[in-house]
Amino acid sequence: MIVITLTKVPPSLRGDLTKWYQEIQTGVYVGNVSARVRDQLWDRVMRDIGNGQATMVYNAKNEFGYQFKTTRKDRRVVDFDDIPLMKRLNTLEEPVKLGFSNASKYHRARLSSRKALKPEHPGHSERSTQLVAIDIETTGLDAVKNQIISIAAFKSIGIKECQHFDAYISIDQPVPENIVKLTGITDSKLKDEGIELVDALRSLKKFVGNLPIVGYNLEFDDKFISLGFKKYNQSGIDNKMIDLMPLVKKANRFLDNFRLNTVLKKYDISNEHPHEAYADAQATLALAEKLIKNGDLVI
Repeated sequence: MIVITLTKVPPSLRGDLTKWYQEIQTGVYVGNVSARVRDQLWDRVMRDIGNGQATMVYNAKNEFGYQFKTTRKDRRVVDFDDIPLMKRLNTLEEPVKLGFSNASKYHRARLSSRKALKPEHPGHSERSTQLVAIDIETTGLDAVKNQIISIAAFKSIGIKECQHFDAYISIDQPVPENIVKLTGITDSKLKDEGIELVDALRSLKKFVGNLPIVGYNLEFDDKFISLGFKKYNQSGIDNKMIDLMPLVKKANRFLDNFRLNTVLKKYDISNEHPHEAYADAQATLALAEKLIKNGDLVI
């Protein structure tokens, strides 16, 4: 059995889910579908969720007999000796600033604040803050069952200067056909160019050093990377982590959706190879810099 709870999501998403699940109470959906359909529907939830939140509970072969996923920013799903736990994060809501109850007032407030935060010499602010943007590609969405196949990171080191790290990861299973179509990563590419995950993680940790790490929907990447370090009994990365998605949602409440490609277009950032870790990490760094320049991200 599968249970999905939704809050503050677009009506179109709720209507879409009723094709597969029964809505037994407002925002609570129950159904019994295959794992493939379940994962595809969760992808659809992630794609169309807008400003809302979703949590899914489903059958799994572990101590409790179930596993769960969530989009909540104040919770994180963690694995403790094959036992799924929901970790409460110590996050504090920032006080709501004036003008949010009305769209026009909100936009006027945003424009005013951005003008006030704009530096006198805009060119001097480019890459003045050192940080690292990371992105990964995987064989699926489940960090326990699926594997990392590509890791990339871009590090700003000064004005208009950056360094990059990227690696393909050899795995012990075929790359699913839908992932090949999405990422362009094939079994032969991983065989020819892939390295062991443990070596990639060690190199990544050395590359990021102690700099702040940014990502888009960073919880997804962090979950896979953390479990990778745990698999090899290695200490993970404990740097400051900043997810850009909630910052974008706060700054742009009226976007049609918050998929990375949509957000990049909003900020006039080019990404010619979406779903390629190298390109996505580079675009994520550019997005972080735009958010810093606009005053929406403070490192």
